[in-house]
Amino acid sequence: MLHDGPAPQLLTKRSLVTVSHAIERSALTTAEDGPLVVIALFQRMPYFLREQERYRRITAGAAVTVVGLVGQTPPELPPGGYAVALAETEELAQEWSVVALTPRFGASLVARDQRAVTVAGTLEEGRLFSGHWGFRRDEALHEVIRLRALLGDRLPPAALTAIDQVLRRVLDLPATPGESRAEAALRLMAERVDRAHHGGPERAAVVEEGASGLVDEATLHRWTGRDGVTAAGTLPVALIGVRVGEPAGAPERFGRRSAAREAQAVIAALTAPLRPVDRAVRLAPDEYLLVLPSLSRQEALAVASQVHTSVAGLARSYPFVSFAVHTAVTVTDRRPLPVADVRHAVDWAAREGVPVATVAREAVASAVP
Repeated sequence: MLHDGPAPQLLTKRSLVTVSHAIERSALTTAEDGPLVVIALFQRMPYFLREQERYRRITAGAAVTVVGLVGQTPPELPPGGYAVALAETEELAQEWSVVALTPRFGASLVARDQRAVTVAGTLEEGRLFSGHWGFRRDEALHEVIRLRALLGDRLPPAALTAIDQVLRRVLDLPATPGESRAEAALRLMAERVDRAHHGGPERAAVVEEGASGLVDEATLHRWTGRDGVTAAGTLPVALIGVRVGEPAGAPERFGRRSAAREAQAVIAALTAPLRPVDRAVRLAPDEYLLVLPSLSRQEALAVASQVHTSVAGLARSYPFVSFAVHTAVTVTDRRPLPVADVRHAVDWAAREGVPVATVAREAVASAVP
């Protein structure tokens, strides 16, 4: 649990990456204030692998470095580095923490995954955490003590001895005056960087949707992290595959202009339930995929039902036209997203005449009970 220190804030992953790198840079900086202890919880292996070389260098200069990951042990660290495997079910599995502490310096980031997102350039950048960060020695001291207690039975005696030696040195010395002034300046710079970023790539990504509300597959791949670092087991994402049967002979009966209007009306009906954080892509002339982060299974099924209702309602505007709609729904934390499984499930639903199918983790489609 987060301690009774600074009030938790809602923070995006993008902003936390900036703070995390600042703390790591401070740990790499040579200073006459040792010994240094660093503790970092990375959640998942892909996130650590991106920073692996940096932590090798941190370990080389620290008295003790501890790295924790969910379900896996990090690759071997140099002497003085210790790896801890976290269980999926423990609270630390949802925590992203980076703490650096010396007798004269301290910096800490402690954040808990909210399994939710805000609008950003990618799903990863928009992930939301509740927590706090700061560059105050006594806050870092508190966090090292807390993490030592939670991880202690999984660390060897040599690691505990090294941590305790640093803690004793820290407790023997008062905190450096003026920490609050330096931290205030750092917060101002971090806030300005964050605001500047809000006017850049994220906004461009939203504009990329275009007037139809659809993105292309390349944009979807970038947004979902196919071109960057992402990890399974973190953010749940609902996928809704939709197939809309076009009316037979519509172009001949209504003309090309009318057919284009119908296609636009179908897209409008499909995208009507989407929130600003959601995306929709056209995979084929009659097939679409809706990507909705942080929805439960019941919420995703409700969206699928809304899609059916909205498309069925088009018959009021286009008399004598009956659109056949089949959907497949899954909520997953797998990465990459199981788009192929959803498309297979839509095929099955259309073939079997099932309005709404669900996709099990084993990629078996079934009708909604």
